[in-house]
Amino acid sequence: MNKLGKLNMCFILACLVSFFTVRAQERKAPAYPLITHNPNFSIWSMTDQLNASTTRHWTDADHSLLGLISVDGHLYRFLGQEEPNYKSILPTAEEQPYTVQYTEVKPDGNWLSASYQADGWKSGTAPIGDDEKQVKTLWKSDAIWVRRTFQVDDPQTINELFLKLNHDDNVEVFLNGKKIYQKTGWTNSFEYLPIDKNDLNAGENQLAIYLRNTAGGRYLDFGLVDRLKESGPKVELAVQKDVEITATRTIYNFQAGKIDLKLSFTSPLLLDDLKLLSRPVSYISYQVKSNDGKQHAVKVFLSASTNIAVYKPSQEVLAEKYETADMSILKAGTTEQPVLQKGADDMRIDWGYFYVASPKKDAVRQFVSSGAEAIDLFRKDGAAVAKLKGTSLALNTIIPFGTVGKKEVERFVELGYDEVFAIQYFNNNLRPWWNNSGTETFENQLAAAATDYQRVMDKCIAFDRAVYAGAVKSGGEGYAHLTTLAYRQSIAAHTLVKSPENELLWLSKENNSGGFINTVDVTYPSAPLYLIYNPELLKGMLNGIFYFSESGKYPHPWAAHDLGTYPKANGQTYGEPMPVEESGNMIILTAAITKVQRDGSYARKHWKTLTDWVDYLVNEGFDPKTQLCTDDFAGHLARNANLSVKAIVGIACYAQMADAIGELETAKKYRAIAEQMVPKWMEMADAGDHYALTFDDKNTWSQKYNLIWDKVLGLNLFPQEVYNKEIKYYLTKQNKFGIPLDSRKAYTKNDWILWTATFAPTRAEFEALVQPVYKHALQTTSRVPLNDFYDANTGVRENFKARSVVGGFYMKMLLDKLTKK
Repeated sequence: MNKLGKLNMCFILACLVSFFTVRAQERKAPAYPLITHNPNFSIWSMTDQLNASTTRHWTDADHSLLGLISVDGHLYRFLGQEEPNYKSILPTAEEQPYTVQYTEVKPDGNWLSASYQADGWKSGTAPIGDDEKQVKTLWKSDAIWVRRTFQVDDPQTINELFLKLNHDDNVEVFLNGKKIYQKTGWTNSFEYLPIDKNDLNAGENQLAIYLRNTAGGRYLDFGLVDRLKESGPKVELAVQKDVEITATRTIYNFQAGKIDLKLSFTSPLLLDDLKLLSRPVSYISYQVKSNDGKQHAVKVFLSASTNIAVYKPSQEVLAEKYETADMSILKAGTTEQPVLQKGADDMRIDWGYFYVASPKKDAVRQFVSSGAEAIDLFRKDGAAVAKLKGTSLALNTIIPFGTVGKKEVERFVELGYDEVFAIQYFNNNLRPWWNNSGTETFENQLAAAATDYQRVMDKCIAFDRAVYAGAVKSGGEGYAHLTTLAYRQSIAAHTLVKSPENELLWLSKENNSGGFINTVDVTYPSAPLYLIYNPELLKGMLNGIFYFSESGKYPHPWAAHDLGTYPKANGQTYGEPMPVEESGNMIILTAAITKVQRDGSYARKHWKTLTDWVDYLVNEGFDPKTQLCTDDFAGHLARNANLSVKAIVGIACYAQMADAIGELETAKKYRAIAEQMVPKWMEMADAGDHYALTFDDKNTWSQKYNLIWDKVLGLNLFPQEVYNKEIKYYLTKQNKFGIPLDSRKAYTKNDWILWTATFAPTRAEFEALVQPVYKHALQTTSRVPLNDFYDANTGVRENFKARSVVGGFYMKMLLDKLTKK
């Protein structure tokens, strides 16, 4: 073994030792999936202890689920956190209109002084900002100075004083001339910031704010609130013993005094069952038993916030309780119901209806309340309120277990969301798949979910075991854990609908990276998961892009980047094309479908379009001009060697499809073109012990993750020496949390690392490359649904979260499936 080989082997052994050290840690995920169906209905716990934080939507907005258990009258909280009870001292604009003085010119003198003469300042109504639809006073300059005067009779009557603030972006806040808060950056919703009530005067007071815009939008709304004291007996914390994450379930075990509680969140996202996959209903299961051998009186409480059905907590909702023949149901939705009117990245749905339901046979008691009153009403065993209108209400369910002993008792509650209309597709409003006919009711869906409960749970348990066992066989336990974390996250970034042309559409939202719908270079990395478990869903990701071109709506000779901004798929909204990237992606993925299904009919259906795209790759793909690729955050790049690989592989994929549909001369022609490009690529990219980032700079390097399809699809284009050389080089470039994307910066993409690792020549090298990604999932300080773009040294996310691209973690399993390893 040469010196470099010894160093590589030592590095691999060190990584494997570290791998087993990481396994012993308690953390299982950066964020824990609870309710996961689509970009709108997606609730997570961002802490390792389920009762250490409020549950949240993937965008980080509070989507509170609160769970308590009563054991012989003693209350224990196991899920979420109690909602603080605030009393308004100085209202924000969402509560009532108010006016401020403001100027966009830097003021002279001490503008913070109560005696300051604000000559020349303007008067305006809050909120202030640059979105005419959202604000009362327009502000479009780089900076603004704001003053608001108010009265307080007696500050000492305040319990705890908080600044309630929503700002975009850099802010400094002063109370009576004293700086009380400063932040660089912006918020997406109100934050409650503790301040000293002794800084208030009895009588007149002044809040003054300096706000500076450095990027993006502008916004300001602010006020003061008093956090009121809690009333009633103290609620204790249940002790979380452990947590387990499987493909479809997240399972917690708690001790609540003399009772053990097993709490399971199940989103039955079984990809081979579209009826079940499309039903937006999750189960929360409760299994309780005595831990001291004695009998105990037990009841469980679930309080779900109506904020799950709003874009902003200030929106008014109507919440109600009713019954059907088999189900007890709580339902909430905004009174406004602005169906499909909003499209953005940082968005929550504010149309349709959120449901909490339980079988009537379990004799649950349900009621509606304000969020702050929910726990007190549980103490009093419920209330008679069945309908309520307001903001931030609570849907409450009390689940009686009666007297519980050593024998385990199980109950479940269902959480569901009816979007009514889910997607706008070229100006047609489409219903969700489960109600494509428009004749189904959500009550029927809830009843069917209850009837199916045991069957669905059995299927999920069996599926979870099979997925994990297959992943362990392919890549080891660390790899299996990553694929488990990726499963629900990837699926829940999509929505299933049927097009007016009667085609399946499985449309992604580009979460936290633009909010685009059906982005091709997001489909591309996510594809392995769907190729394994249901290739029809991958077709559903490609169908809309093919339609866009074949209908003449997108008249370019290359594939489009996206179909719009979620949930509106009316045409590309990304700023510029990625011609080689997206054309290569579409051809490669169509070839993958053909290979997996052993059927060329899908390729034949779109053959003219595929031919246009492959001819573009032949002419422009080998030595690409300056353009973006999927890693657009890195900027434009010319002569990109990895993008060239995509073009070469794409051309060979077209040849493979031509062979599959009997176009033998065409297959021979394009196969020859691809083969002729390979030695040229090797020569132009050769940088000694590796291949360069760009053909014209041999002092660079990059991950050539696009090579993996050569292996997976059995194209046999690139000689093994290319893979050997690259992997050996990557192992010398490892950082704590993975290989950087390329030589320009320390950031990386974990989906691409797992693709790169998949063409490693040995299992040991594969695990050595995967182990830092596994470590990142367990150690990153970025507590968000699995982040795919982060600093490889620090593990801190650069951007992105909750994206579908982590479906790419299944690439090794796909390779093994197609090569029967």
